[in-house]
Order: sequence, then C-alpha cells, then structure tokens
Amino acid sequence: MGLTLEDFDYDLPQELIAQTPLKERDASRLLVLDHQTGRLQDKHFYDILDQLHAGDAVVMNDTRVMPARLYGVKPATGGHEEVLLLNNTEGDQWETLMKPARRAKVGTELVFGDGQLKATVIKELDHGGRLIEFHYNGIFMEILEQLGETPLPPYIKAKLDNPEMYQTVYAKESGSAAAPTAGLHWTKALLDKVQAKGVKLVYLTLHVGLGTFRPVLEDNIDEHKMHSEFYRLTPEAAATLNQVRQNGGRIIATGTTSIRTLETIGTKFDGQIKPDSGWTDIFIKPGYQWRVVDAFITNFHLPKSTLVMLVAAFTGRDQILHAYQHAIKERYRFFSFGDAMFIK
Repeated sequence: MGLTLEDFDYDLPQELIAQTPLKERDASRLLVLDHQTGRLQDKHFYDILDQLHAGDAVVMNDTRVMPARLYGVKPATGGHEEVLLLNNTEGDQWETLMKPARRAKVGTELVFGDGQLKATVIKELDHGGRLIEFHYNGIFMEILEQLGETPLPPYIKAKLDNPEMYQTVYAKESGSAAAPTAGLHWTKALLDKVQAKGVKLVYLTLHVGLGTFRPVLEDNIDEHKMHSEFYRLTPEAAATLNQVRQNGGRIIATGTTSIRTLETIGTKFDGQIKPDSGWTDIFIKPGYQWRVVDAFITNFHLPKSTLVMLVAAFTGRDQILHAYQHAIKERYRFFSFGDAMFIK
C-alpha cells in the first residue's frame, strides 16, 4: 500500500497560524534542517546568509499577485457574485472560482464597478470553477487594479493594512492568485548581501493558480490531479544556472513554486536545464526523483496538502513531520505569513 492522505496529517494549534506579516520581513524565524543528518537548528531568516556559499544560485519566483478578487452584479437578477481569477487561458478568457457558483450558469452576465468591466460565463469546469470571458475598453490589468482586491488565503482572517506585504520585494510579472510566500522573507538589503557573498540571484516566473488552494480529496494520493500553472525560465536564467552547476555550486530554490518550475524543466529535459515556458501540473511526492534542486527555502504548509508532500519527497515523510513537531513545540508561526525552513 502506498502513502495515504492521513500519512501527511499533523495537529496544529490554531493560534500558530500567522494572521499578519512581521514588520521586518527577514526577522521571521528559520528552522534549518540538514536532511542528510536530520539535524535541526533554530535561527532567524537573516541567518540564511550563513547557509549560502559563493558560487551557489538562489532562485526566486518574480510573479506578482493580481488584485484577483472581483465583486460583480448580475443585471438580469440584481444578484451578487464573488469572482476569483485563477488563470488567463487565452485572450480575455479566465478560469475562475465563483461564489455562489451554483447560480453562475453558462450564459450568466456580470457587471463590475460602474460597468467599465463586464463578463459572461462560457463554461462550467470540472473542479467547480467557471470559465468566463471579459468585455471592456482599455487595458485589462489597469481596470483590474482599480476594481479588484488582493485575495488572501481563507485561513487569514485579519485585514491587511498594506497589500504590498503580500507581495515579494521582487514581484514583477502580474498573474498570480496567491503569493509565492517563501519569498516574502527576502528584503532588498538581504539580497544585496547574498549577492555580495558571490551568490547568483536568478528569477523565474510561475503564476500561482488554483492548485495552491485545492485540497487533496483522494485517500490514495496517487489519484490526486494537480491543476496547471503557467511558468517561464528565460535563456539568461538557464545559462546562469548551468554555469553554477558546472562550477559545482548548488541550486537553491525559494519556495515550492520555484521548485516546481525547475523540476518540471528537469523532468522534461532529462535532468538538463533549458529555457522553457508552458503549463505544468507536476505533482512532487515521496518517491519523486529530484533532478535540479539541491536545497530550498520553504514555509510551513497545511496538513494533508500537496506542499507538505512535496517537501516530504526531499526529506522523507518521517523527517519532515518530526521537524514540524519541533516547530510546533518551539511556537513557530505557520502558513503564508509565518516562519520559514531552510532544507539542505
């Protein structure tokens, strides 16, 4: 029998779910796990400098969270719909989650704001979402900036004073429904120090979509199907990573989105790193053969989530659950605005 969903469960006291970000991003705590020895060390994120060596590469996801939550009205009935944008599939068509979804039938029309943005539901999707097509005059992203709000994960109940705290300091390419949260700990000053140490900074893009929020429902995890997300690695970034590899440096990913992009490319090109873009639904779980990533930074993830499974694929299930128990005992903060791990 393979691993089941229950194998990735753990008990988390509610009060350890971080509700707000720290004022100083790099003051969060950092649990360092050497997966060869199992040794754990309690540090702060700014101590990451000691873990990096000249010649390494730190890889970061430069996606930017869109103001992806919209509130619309149905002119036909006056009913309200909440719309969460997930993926731009083509042209002005978007995969979305809608509430209440059962009232969003194919053909339903919606109006947002004072009418500068309209939409029509064109298809019901198998995960319960809706494919909608927008109609507008002007530039879509500018209209979205005016009308939309930044979506926060459902376990964060507090209102965010400054929405930029849910963006990384290097966020550039708009297109995500959620932040690549391991990157929230980096500051510009700390990245400057990393670079001064002789470490290469490399950026890629993966737009975070529904897969992040979607719970695993199948008891046999092999039956879970990941949602597709768009990624891009430029020729310059690929060349830098290959140079680092040839010189014996490590490729260190910031967060599971960077890991998924790098490993998608490594899987596609038989362990080689090449410039590439496309859609990935890679599901990294125990038994996975790692091809590119040597070490990584990651936050503490939800019980029974695909993200816990991804980390367990690197460390082994028992080791990561032991580390989580240590973090709970030491009162680390969990999830998007929580503390981080460095796993090497």
